[in-house]
Amino acid sequence: MMRHVRKLGRVLGPQGKMPSPKAGTVSENVALAVKEFIAGKIEFRVERGGVLHVPVGKRSFPKDHLVENIEAFLSHLATQRPATAKGTFIKKVCLSSTMSPGIEVIYKRN
Repeated sequence: MMRHVRKLGRVLGPQGKMPSPKAGTVSENVALAVKEFIAGKIEFRVERGGVLHVPVGKRSFPKDHLVENIEAFLSHLATQRPATAKGTFIKKVCLSSTMSPGIEVIYKRN
């Protein structure tokens, strides 16, 4: 699959839209990959300075579903902490819609 997508690398790469096998966006089994993304699989990358932008739901979701998604992501993120990381791993959590200012959320560290 990558041999077909490779030609678009100069266009998609600088925009951060290039598929990668590591992220799971390139697969020989396309049907399985589509099912995973429909089921809610998300991809996130760390920006410079350690900032993450992650979709956790839509405005139409009930509050309890949003809270559940946020808690699930934060617990998953805590398991991804490298053994060599020192200090506070998650410093601050903010929520925002697409084009709104962020609202800081009180995050209780375990």
